[in-house]
Amino acid sequence: MFDRQQRKLKRSGKMISVLSKYGFKDLISRMKDGSKNSENIPDEVSSKENVYERIRLVLEELGPTFVKMGQAFSNREDLLPPEMIVEMQKLQDRVEEIEMDVEQILENEFNISVADHFTKIDRKPLAAASIAQVYRATLIDGTDVILKIKKPNVQSLIEDDLLLVKDLVKLVSTYSEIGSKLNLKQAIATFEKSLLEEISFINEKNNILQFERNFKDHKETYVPKVFDEFSNNNVLCMEFIDGIKVTDVEELRRNNIDPVKISELGLKLFVSQILDYGFFHADPHAGNMMVTRDGKMVFIDFGAVGKIQPNDKEILENMIVAFVAKNPQKIVKYLKKMAVSYEIPDEKRFENDVDEVLNFVHSSSLKDIDPNVIMNKMKDVVKDNRLYMPDYFYLLFKGIGLIEGVGRTINPDLDVVKSLYPYSKKMFRKKMDPKKMLKKSMEKMVNLTDNIDDIPRELRSVLQKLDENQFSITAEVKNLDKTNKFFRVMMTDIIITMILAANIIATAIVYVSDKGLKIGETSVLAIFGFIFSIFLTVVLLLRILRK
Repeated sequence: MFDRQQRKLKRSGKMISVLSKYGFKDLISRMKDGSKNSENIPDEVSSKENVYERIRLVLEELGPTFVKMGQAFSNREDLLPPEMIVEMQKLQDRVEEIEMDVEQILENEFNISVADHFTKIDRKPLAAASIAQVYRATLIDGTDVILKIKKPNVQSLIEDDLLLVKDLVKLVSTYSEIGSKLNLKQAIATFEKSLLEEISFINEKNNILQFERNFKDHKETYVPKVFDEFSNNNVLCMEFIDGIKVTDVEELRRNNIDPVKISELGLKLFVSQILDYGFFHADPHAGNMMVTRDGKMVFIDFGAVGKIQPNDKEILENMIVAFVAKNPQKIVKYLKKMAVSYEIPDEKRFENDVDEVLNFVHSSSLKDIDPNVIMNKMKDVVKDNRLYMPDYFYLLFKGIGLIEGVGRTINPDLDVVKSLYPYSKKMFRKKMDPKKMLKKSMEKMVNLTDNIDDIPRELRSVLQKLDENQFSITAEVKNLDKTNKFFRVMMTDIIITMILAANIIATAIVYVSDKGLKIGETSVLAIFGFIFSIFLTVVLLLRILRK
C-alpha cells in the first residue's frame, strides 16, 4: 500500500509538471480554490483557439492511460464539444521500442527452458504499442507463432494513473460548472473497466476463443490458434498468420482475390458479429484485419470487444427492422428501451428528429449515402434528447465507422445501408417463426401468472371476502352492490383472458407438433383451437364494449 502511494505521488508530480508545461497549472489551482476569477491567467490558457490542442498534447505526454482515455472519448459527442472531439481523434500511441529479454521473460513466466520449446525467437519486435510488444517466434515443431508480451510495469502504471484520473474527475465535477452537468463518473468507470480488460491477456485469450466458437462453421473467416501453454496475463502466444493487409489492393489482386468481395465480406462479418452473436470487435481498423492467401478474413487484436446482452440485442434487432420499415415511433420506443436513462425534454421533437433522419436515408440513393453522416445525425438525436446510452452503443458507432472506412478504401461503391436489408428480412422471419411465437406466448403466460400472484395482499383479501359474502363498506353502503359487481366482472375477464392465452399456447403446440387427424395439412385440433380462440376473443371484446 505504501509503495502504491509513493508511485501515485510520483505520477502526480509528473502530471503537475506536464500540465504546467502546457499552461494548465493555474487552472487547476483555481479549481482547487473554487475561484472563478480569470485574472493572471496566461494568454494561451484563456485562448479557446488552442486549448483543446494543448489538452491533446498533455494526454500524449502523460502516456498510455491518458492516450487511450482520449481515444475512448473521441466518439463521445454527448460529453465533449466538437472542437475537442476533433483533437481527441488525432491521438495516437506514439511509442518507441524498448529492449526486452524475451527468452528470460518466457522462462520466468512459465518456468520452462526456452530451448526445449522454441527453435527461434526474433530479437526485434514486429510491432510496438503502449501496452505490449509483438515478436515472431518458431515452436520446436516448426509452427510459426507470435508472442505478445506486456511491457514491464505497465500494469501498475495504468492502475496508478486510473486512480489519478478518478481524482481529477472528482475535482472537475466539484469545481467546474460544465463538469458537474456531465456524467463523467459513469463514463470514467466504463473506461476503467474497458482498459483493465484490454491489458489482461487472459481476457483477450478468452475473447479469441469466444470468437472462434461463434464462427466455427463459417468458411469465410479464420481465427488464429491460441497456444494456452505459453499464454497467461502477461504473455499471449498465437499462431502467426502470413496474411495480406486488407487495404493492400495490389497484393490482393496478385493473389487472385477480388477487393470488392473482400470489402463486402468484412462488412458482412462485422454485422454478423453484432446481430447474430452480440459480441463484436471494438476496433476493426485496417491494422487489425488481414486476408489469408486463400481469401479468408482474419480479425486480430481482441483486447477490446463490445458485448450486447440478449435483451438489448433483441431491441437492436427490432430497431433495425423499424429503421428499414421507416417507423419513427417504434425507433423512439426502442431507443428509450435501450437507454440506461433519459430526460427527454420534448417527446414530439424527439420523434420529429428521428423522422428527419429516416427521411434523409429513404429519400437518398443508397449508394450516395455516407454512413458517417447518418451516424452523426443519430448521435445528435441522442445528445439533443438527453439519452444516456449503454457502452456498446458508442462502440457500435465507432466500429461501423472504422469498418466502413476500411471497406470504402478498397471499394468506393460499398453500400453499408443496403447490407442491413437481408438481416432485417431474416429478423422479421425469426420474429414470425411459430416456435419463437410459442416461446414468447409461454413467457407472457408465465409473466401473467406471476403478476396475478403479485396482486397486493390487501386486494386478495378483498376478493376473498367478496367470494365469502363478507365484504362490507361502512362509509358508502349504497355502493356495495356496484363494488361487488365490479370485482366479479373483473375476475371473470381475467379468467377468460387466461383461458384464451392457454388455448392459444395449446393450439400452437398442436400446430407445431404436426400430429393427429388432419384436414389437408392442418391438424383438426389446431383448427378447433383456432375457432375457440376467435370465439373467446369476440366474447372478451363484447364484454369490454358493453362496459
